[in-house]
Amino acid sequence: MKNQYFGDINDYKKFGLLRSIMSSTDIKLLIAWMLTEDDGSTDGKFIKYLQEPKKWKKFDPPLYDEIQNLLKNNGKRKVSLIEESAIMNNCKYHARLVPDQSEQRDTWFASLISQSKKFDLVFLDPDNGLEVKSKPYGRKNSSKHLYWQEISKLWAERKSLLIYQHFSRNKGETKEIFTNLKLGELSKKTKNSMVTSFTTSKVLFLLALQPEHHKYKEPIVKKVQSNWAGQIDCSYN
Repeated sequence: MKNQYFGDINDYKKFGLLRSIMSSTDIKLLIAWMLTEDDGSTDGKFIKYLQEPKKWKKFDPPLYDEIQNLLKNNGKRKVSLIEESAIMNNCKYHARLVPDQSEQRDTWFASLISQSKKFDLVFLDPDNGLEVKSKPYGRKNSSKHLYWQEISKLWAERKSLLIYQHFSRNKGETKEIFTNLKLGELSKKTKNSMVTSFTTSKVLFLLALQPEHHKYKEPIVKKVQSNWAGQIDCSYN
């Protein structure tokens, strides 16, 4: 996640998904932004939806109005705006920048583990998603990825996980194929989990529920399907 992305169409759907999860369960949520430095690119400029309320506001009217107000009344886009808002209810945030270097990354992750102790679900929001072979842990730009070793440690701490993931750009690999692949990988890495995916036109969210949270799968899916029909699709292994 970068501050420059805050409030774009992907954020609207992301926060809408999180609000649907919170409103359909009594789960305690920790949002780990996995922040990296802004890079000056045009990524995150997609806020035209805020000028089209007839099309977009219906999915989550309070959230739509809040994002619109936050961007209108503040000169700089940054995730701290939503942290200071009441729109996300009682969730908490882990907002430290993610470093590339392995030792510093270990320290960053230790702080996340420590903060997660009082929470049931951790949402992990990396720039790109799960690790790839071309970006080994500790290398340049590894901060843009979440690593299986980190997932395993959080899972061992009895945390359910929601993970932000960009779709693959590999030719011939459809969104359905990619989604099923990632669901399968996540299922193998999270013993006794119940895994579910939520897909938008641009990104994928992977949910792994701890055994004690399996009961939440059906109400979460129903809530998302009710609130975000046509914008967020659900599937599971």
